[in-house]
Amino acid sequence: MEERAADGSPSGGSRTGRNLPAAIAVGAGLGALVIVSLYTVKELFLVVVVAAVGVGVVELVRAFATRGIRVPALPVLAALAAMQAGAYWGGPVWLLGTFVVFVFVLLIWRLFSDGTEGYVRDATASVFLLVYPSLLAGFVALLLAPGDGRQRVVVFIAVTVASDIGGYIAGVLFGRHKMSLISPKKTWEGFAGSVVACMAVGAWLVVWLFDGAIWQGALIGALAALLATVGDLIESIIKRDLGIKDLGSILPGHGGLMDRLDSLVTTLVPVWLLLASFF
Repeated sequence: MEERAADGSPSGGSRTGRNLPAAIAVGAGLGALVIVSLYTVKELFLVVVVAAVGVGVVELVRAFATRGIRVPALPVLAALAAMQAGAYWGGPVWLLGTFVVFVFVLLIWRLFSDGTEGYVRDATASVFLLVYPSLLAGFVALLLAPGDGRQRVVVFIAVTVASDIGGYIAGVLFGRHKMSLISPKKTWEGFAGSVVACMAVGAWLVVWLFDGAIWQGALIGALAALLATVGDLIESIIKRDLGIKDLGSILPGHGGLMDRLDSLVTTLVPVWLLLASFF
């Protein structure tokens, strides 16, 4: 979830250039969809995850195509769904095994399409999309599978959203020192706001939902803030390399779905690992 820290420009009706009313409305709608699906039938939430990440995959496939990089969307989407199912019903071994099977599927798929020119480029990009975001998204199913899986997912989503909100507010109010040339609107003050918000939300939820220790939740939050920022920077450099501003426009005020999923997929593995270690 990309932080839009203040840069002093009034475009788009806000200092950050984001259409804030639209962004809030879309965020609220997505939050409602997540909560309803998560607390009705657990498997329905996985369908929502596959649909959302699937749109993100298609956005990346189209973005790569602007530079002549050919990635077959169909087998990557099939892999996404298969890895979710394998992880949920079979655990980490099935997630890894399904991933390896589809690596070979993609290599063979490219072998018999589009000739030999650009094989290494296209195959490498295809495996990249198999990892980011498809394999990483499989850890949602690992979070959800245990009996208290709903609470684990809530912690994961809440700390990542807290990173975006905390960073946004701190960036708007205090942002002065640029953090990276990769994402010039990101500031150190915004990053500090992300860390504080994530640690506070993580500590609260871990104590409330798991009867855990404050330090455990704070550690989860601190790591989530760091990895959410890294995820944001990774997507920023992908877009810069491809020469595009947003990966899509499906979400008013946000851009594409991958513009919202970037930090979620990078925080998934460490949050899953810490929660599995603690509880």
